[in-house]
Amino acid sequence: MRKWIALALASLTVVASLPTFAAEDGKFTLAAGSRLEVRLMTTLTSRATQEGDPWSGRIVEPVFSGGEEVIPVGSTLEGRVTYVKEPGHVKGRAEMRLLAESITTPQDVKYTIVASLEDAQGAEGASVKDKEGTIQGSSKSKKDAAKEAGIATGVGAGVGVIAAGGKGSLYGAGIGLLASAIHSIAKRGKDVILPVGTELTFTIDRDTTAKRAMGSAEATPQAAAESSKQ
Repeated sequence: MRKWIALALASLTVVASLPTFAAEDGKFTLAAGSRLEVRLMTTLTSRATQEGDPWSGRIVEPVFSGGEEVIPVGSTLEGRVTYVKEPGHVKGRAEMRLLAESITTPQDVKYTIVASLEDAQGAEGASVKDKEGTIQGSSKSKKDAAKEAGIATGVGAGVGVIAAGGKGSLYGAGIGLLASAIHSIAKRGKDVILPVGTELTFTIDRDTTAKRAMGSAEATPQAAAESSKQ
């Protein structure tokens, strides 16, 4: 009898030590401030991407809740683009906003979440500008604008000298400045471009209970254990 009791206790100890992905009711809580480190798997641009377009990324760091791993590396984060603004010709930077909506584990268990974007690394010139997670593209620098104006003025002056001597250089310089202004207005600002591999950081703004989506596979300790071995 004692032998069977010892075996039962040992079995319970083994089961308890297995990493669990979620509570038995298919839910777990992500505390406010929890971070989701993601590598983007979809290229997004303010020129081609439309509001409502889906996107996905791969979780690159595990997430823990209550001392247990609840989101393993390799899980897929999915969401949609909720806002896109193209850059203006005269002013205004390109903008884009992403919403994270669900996480699917390597065991094909899907959970619904809500998280906001905090940071984006690997998108040239783009940065997150506000708490809503709006990604803003870069603007033309004053240095670049001055360089373009200088080139246009110099070219115009050179043409004026060739055409009408010394006085022609003055007229040519004026024409060059005008051409530079027209060029600046006609030229768009820089688009937001998030290539595949862009590193995104999403943050849980408040305590969030992630729930298993309808039709999702069952989350079991055994499945999580198998995943941790891979």
